[in-house]
Amino acid sequence: MAVETPKDIFETQIPSRLKDKPDLVEKINSSYKFVVSGDGGGTWVVDLTEPGGKISAEDKDAACTITIVGTDLVDIVNGKLNAQMAFMSGKLKVAGDMGLALKLQSLFG
Repeated sequence: MAVETPKDIFETQIPSRLKDKPDLVEKINSSYKFVVSGDGGGTWVVDLTEPGGKISAEDKDAACTITIVGTDLVDIVNGKLNAQMAFMSGKLKVAGDMGLALKLQSLFG
């Protein structure tokens, strides 16, 4: 099922993915901050250092920060936009641990 808003990604899709694949938390064992601009934007932290993972809508430090427009994030998650192309074209910005950014596909896919 396609997601429609960034909020859907952080409140529905990622929690569902973590429940279905609990090994992802142990495998990634780090944290991401998503700074999403535009309609439906906001800041979310996906903390995969805690058992089961924790997603919060608070602005705190993370090992990897992703900055993106909400519509682009939704397109990436729905498979309409390639994340690497979004990065190369400047639509997706990464600060912090670049290696963690490469692991994001397993969280969304």
